[in-house]
Amino acid sequence: MSDQRTPQEIQAEIEAQRQQLASTVDDLAARLDVKSQAQQKVASLKDSATTEDGKPRPEVVAAAASLLAMALVLVSWRGRR
Repeated sequence: MSDQRTPQEIQAEIEAQRQQLASTVDDLAARLDVKSQAQQKVASLKDSATTEDGKPRPEVVAAAASLLAMALVLVSWRGRR
């Protein structure tokens, strides 16, 4: 079975494979960039914990206050024992 492709078709196929390989390498590099992933996660958490004007969401403040109160109760309780 002989190859019936023209040189232009072969060149186009090589270029397509080269672009696919470059994309794969970029994807792998992004997965290995831990610092960038951490920065994206921090930005995502910050966005979800703040309002559009940058102030903390009320439910986040309430949750933090609740955790602080629980910690104070535990410390007080352990101190009395």
